[in-house]
Amino acid sequence: MTDNPKILCFAGSLRQDSLNKKLARQACEFAQAAGAEATYMDLKEYPLPIYDGDIEKASGLPENALKIKEMMKAHNGFLLACPEYNSSITAALKNAVDWASRPAAGEKNLECFTGKVAGLMSASPGALGGMRGLIIVRSMLSNIGVIVVPEQHSISKADQAFDGEGKIIDEKNKQSVDKVVQHVIKIVRGQKAI
Repeated sequence: MTDNPKILCFAGSLRQDSLNKKLARQACEFAQAAGAEATYMDLKEYPLPIYDGDIEKASGLPENALKIKEMMKAHNGFLLACPEYNSSITAALKNAVDWASRPAAGEKNLECFTGKVAGLMSASPGALGGMRGLIIVRSMLSNIGVIVVPEQHSISKADQAFDGEGKIIDEKNKQSVDKVVQHVIKIVRGQKAI
């Protein structure tokens, strides 16, 4: 149905075999199973220079920034799997958000973020599962108008958490990720009903 929630799923990692890409793909499958039109986006397919106001002034937004913005604008919500680098957000995710936050001609400020609903998760081989980085992601997204659901999930020892096909093995982890997914979809559906 065309009125189903449209959810964009992506990871804040560029690495091909990223644990967080596996997590984002799994969340995407859960969203599709719940009736959403879920799309997986790989940031590695949209390389960007580090945000630089001089580049923007000289030539406008890079083509890949425009593509990311259009994908974000076309979706009602986001499911983000966020690696933690040095207790913080990854440069790849921050850079994508920085470029996407810049208004193109005729666009409202923060148009691809304002009112969108996001669910956060992370995966890490460490004991904390990347949860320290989620604090920063939550703060950043909330400050640019995204409604971030309170539920989040971090998978610790994530190098052992996925099978050979990239599926989550542990039932508790599956249920917790699905809970985040379900809450995002519920809020988006509520917004669409207004």
